[in-house]
Amino acid sequence: MAEIDMNMSEFREELADALAEGGTRTLPRLTDEELAVLDPVTAEESIVSSPHLSALPPEQQNLVMATALRSLVARGVVEISNVQEMAAVLNGSHGSSLAQVDMRIQFDVDLVLTLRRTADRALALRQETAAGAAFAYAYIHTSHLLLLERVTTAGVHLFTLAGNIRDAAVLLCSFVDPFGVADRDGPEQRLGPSLDRDDIGPLAGIIDNAKIVTSLALLADDPGPMMVAYGTDTAIWTVTVDRPQGPTGIRSQAVGRETLTRRLMDMLS
Repeated sequence: MAEIDMNMSEFREELADALAEGGTRTLPRLTDEELAVLDPVTAEESIVSSPHLSALPPEQQNLVMATALRSLVARGVVEISNVQEMAAVLNGSHGSSLAQVDMRIQFDVDLVLTLRRTADRALALRQETAAGAAFAYAYIHTSHLLLLERVTTAGVHLFTLAGNIRDAAVLLCSFVDPFGVADRDGPEQRLGPSLDRDDIGPLAGIIDNAKIVTSLALLADDPGPMMVAYGTDTAIWTVTVDRPQGPTGIRSQAVGRETLTRRLMDMLS
């Protein structure tokens, strides 16, 4: 990995300054198996889903990771002096499960790996549709430096650097409301902690007819607000909770695009 010759706060400041000048920046996309090669962690250690790789049996995972390594080298994303040995280790034909590797990673990809590992807080989103589950993550470094990661149902990870909370929220709004049906705000309804079906009024029908359900949670040492967004053919409804297990502060509402964006900004803040 490339060395960063400054402390983390200076690094964040330099990046934030660059984003302020150039605006939101798209970074390279990577697959589940490419990330597993570049940043090997166990499923228990990572907050990020790998929907394609995790669905494969272990022996097939090793094979696709070996292929991913060759692809990364061929594209110039990484430089490895002993790439054939590493590929043999990954596909199980080396005779040993260990090998020394000197890996040099392209700067933009190294930046992605660094920002994923070093965020103090992250907003995690899980979206359920008939096509399966998709995911998004916002790694919050400062109010002027956020890394967004969107994971498709096919296990492709798309990365974007955002230079302010509103830009990040607008991008996440398109994930929560991909068809743009968040039209206007409706009346807010306060819900009891039991969330019994008889007590949630019109929300029961919304849940039954939702085509897209997105769960959002702030991951931090001090857990923050949570939200679930239900998308129908004509509207987006949100259910917000001030804190996990909180006995009060549960609210539901049909929301317009601007209110949905503000709710996301609040969670990122």
